[in-house]
Amino acid sequence: MTSRILVAYATRRGSTGEIAAAVGNELRDLGYGAEVAEMGKVVSLSGFDAVVIGVPVYTGKVLPETAAFAARFKSQLAGIPVAGFVTGIAPVYPKTGEVGEFTGQLVKILEPVPLVAVTMFAGTLDPARLSFLERGMTSLLNVPTGDFRDWKAIAAWARELPSHLGL
Repeated sequence: MTSRILVAYATRRGSTGEIAAAVGNELRDLGYGAEVAEMGKVVSLSGFDAVVIGVPVYTGKVLPETAAFAARFKSQLAGIPVAGFVTGIAPVYPKTGEVGEFTGQLVKILEPVPLVAVTMFAGTLDPARLSFLERGMTSLLNVPTGDFRDWKAIAAWARELPSHLGL
């Protein structure tokens, strides 16, 4: 029987969802039953052998949907391996914060559930899609804009997931 993996993500402007889809595609290419879904639309973890959680960072914080998801599925998450990734601009522009700080936020939200693998990927930053406050902060900090996603690194991490998840 094929192991089933849920890739649950939160996204504000689509970039994290696209990364989650790429992770799901890599897992399917490896022969796993991977389902990709927005956190808010997940109704149960029943039938999944593992979960991968993907969340973006905005203004220094992971999205609050993450805590709601973790609270809603706390007992189910405790019984299966969980991995996670965070997206944001920090990998290409450290002045916005430390990568470890942002991955640490995800780890803390999921406690006491341990993450078997956690990383941070650079995302996209499109000023046209930012709020007034976000544009102001981006400008003030001279944050570079553009699409910084490294699809090869994302695919490589996804291909390593099954061994981390024990599948």
